[in-house]
Amino acid sequence: MDLYEYQARDVFEKYGVPVLAGIVADTPEEVRAAAEKIGGVVVVKAQVKTGGRGKAGGVKVAKTPDEAYEAAKAILGLDIKGHVVKRVMVAQGARIAEEYYFSVLLDRANRSYLSLCSVEGGMEIEELAVERPEALARVEVNPLTGIDKAKAVEIARAAKFPEDLVEKVSDVFVKLYDVYKGEDATLVEVNPLVRTEEGDIIALDGKVTLDDNASEIRHPEHEALEDKDAADPLEAKAKASGLNYVKLDGEVGIIGNGAGLVMSTLDVVAYAGEDHNGVKPANFLDIGGGASAEVMAAGLDVILGDPQVKSVFVNVFGGITACDAVANGIKGALETLGATASKPLVVRLDGNRVDEGRAILAEYAHPLVTLAATMDEGADKAAELANA
Repeated sequence: MDLYEYQARDVFEKYGVPVLAGIVADTPEEVRAAAEKIGGVVVVKAQVKTGGRGKAGGVKVAKTPDEAYEAAKAILGLDIKGHVVKRVMVAQGARIAEEYYFSVLLDRANRSYLSLCSVEGGMEIEELAVERPEALARVEVNPLTGIDKAKAVEIARAAKFPEDLVEKVSDVFVKLYDVYKGEDATLVEVNPLVRTEEGDIIALDGKVTLDDNASEIRHPEHEALEDKDAADPLEAKAKASGLNYVKLDGEVGIIGNGAGLVMSTLDVVAYAGEDHNGVKPANFLDIGGGASAEVMAAGLDVILGDPQVKSVFVNVFGGITACDAVANGIKGALETLGATASKPLVVRLDGNRVDEGRAILAEYAHPLVTLAATMDEGADKAAELANA
């Protein structure tokens, strides 16, 4: 779950990371009141979960409450990369001398944590990494030891901070890692981390991504941070049914058991789609080890509710859950959904009791169901049906 900037600011403050005052507002009138309360120069910042807010007109400096009011009128309702601004943060202004960049993130490829740091902050970090990779320090962080003072100093020096700033910025790095560890985050990013003209180090703009796997058990309070109104309705529906679902932008719905198998299925469907007018996978949906009629019905209900979906590819390898149970699950799902199941299904079964499973579906002979012997055959047929 990605946090809004104002939520990240609040989390930073909780862990002692130096931040400026910030007040959330939903109307121009609330913005004016917030500017009056904070006093002095303020910055009105659109609260959307995307970058490029400044370039899109979503960040405006205001010297008076009336200017803040006018800025809010211009920003609220603004469309920034498909995100409509419904809320802003009124932040205390700062006299910026220099801008830096810092982040700590989960490095899946190396199965460790990684810190990225630069004395050249403010710009898109992706651009900096491409245009001036030597300006971005990459320091591996051992998950067992994290970022203590010594590691923070190492990161600061690797990023070429002046020696007289190493002590100050390293203290902030330690606190930012405390956020990362304490909140079970997969990303904590500050861009920019600034030095003010007064010499203070301030986290001016933060981005935090929380690990959903930790939320239910270790951080039930994270549920309050979720913006349910902004969630994709299909993803929200799948989550309510306990399904691992991610919506994509293609036409072939995918159901599989096991994340690895589903990922492979996405690749095979995308490859097959090249021969059928470029159709692509419409989603990632892992039903896990169980494929009962209820689970299958919930999965199909979500996928068939996506108007982009033109066909569905069910790709299941029977293990603990045998293929005959999967077949009965598909049969029960179609009976449960009735007329709402109106798009063709291609089913590929393999593994434990595969012959029995195929026999059940063959005898059922539902007009929407096509059996495929292999994954490649099933992907090609699903792509063909979606294109048709």
